[in-house]
Amino acid sequence: MIQTQARTAVASAREGQDIREAPEPRAIVHRTRGARHGGITRLMSPGDLGEFLKPFVFLDLFGFDTTGGHKGFGLHPHSGIATLTYLMEGDTLYDDTTGERGTLHGGGVEWMRAGNGVWHTGAPAPGVARVSGFQLWVALPASEENAPAHSMYLAPAQVPQEGPVRVLLGRHGAAQSAIAAPAPINYLAVELKDGERWRYVPPAGHTVGWVAVSAGAVDVGDPRSDPVGTGELAVFEESQDAIDFVAQGDTRFVLGSAAKHPHDLVMGHYSVHTSRATLEQGEAEIRRIGTTLRQEGRLG
Repeated sequence: MIQTQARTAVASAREGQDIREAPEPRAIVHRTRGARHGGITRLMSPGDLGEFLKPFVFLDLFGFDTTGGHKGFGLHPHSGIATLTYLMEGDTLYDDTTGERGTLHGGGVEWMRAGNGVWHTGAPAPGVARVSGFQLWVALPASEENAPAHSMYLAPAQVPQEGPVRVLLGRHGAAQSAIAAPAPINYLAVELKDGERWRYVPPAGHTVGWVAVSAGAVDVGDPRSDPVGTGELAVFEESQDAIDFVAQGDTRFVLGSAAKHPHDLVMGHYSVHTSRATLEQGEAEIRRIGTTLRQEGRLG
């Protein structure tokens, strides 16, 4: 279903003219609106699209009206992955077992390299009416999947920007994230005005590509596909070709590109590893931390 399609520019001479055929737009090979549960839309999971888009293995689009009683996410564990939460709107309180605690403001980024095991939580800050954003999981390479947990919390001003692009992970143009990406990965947040055009040229080796829209819609030039709309994720054919975007209405979206994760995905409830042995090691550490949290009265 999701396969690489090779394309080349064809040159021919007609009546003494050198006419070059433009490359076809990079095709959309799959699209989904995911599954909605309350204020969360799950667009990608390790057991479905994550198998094709790895190292990107999970993506939630979330939006909560806090007056509706949403209290955030209680303490929960991860291992073998890194999570990146891009908070588009609202402020949230965070707390994790690496010892970090504080407030993440709208426009900021939470990076949690779970590694061998971590527990963390997040909840709307007092007085905040609404929170929204994306949470992404990235599969870690074997060298990092059981490394010590590490977290970073970037204020909005610490997220670099070039033109309409905020660089959440990786690099675009002269803008580079302060987060050390575990593999060749770009994860970008883009805002375009109605009718604005933008071209993304993936770095060498980035054959995985997808886009998820949180507001408006984007035409990606594929004549076989309608524009990608609000709440939708679209997967591009595996290729290193550029992707051209045209906004329909004021539009916001996130874009991921990467070199393909070379390992199998071995899954637990909150974990993704490269082997059964490394999964068992991570889950043992999760249990150990959980026992400590219960002894401290932080976990029921």
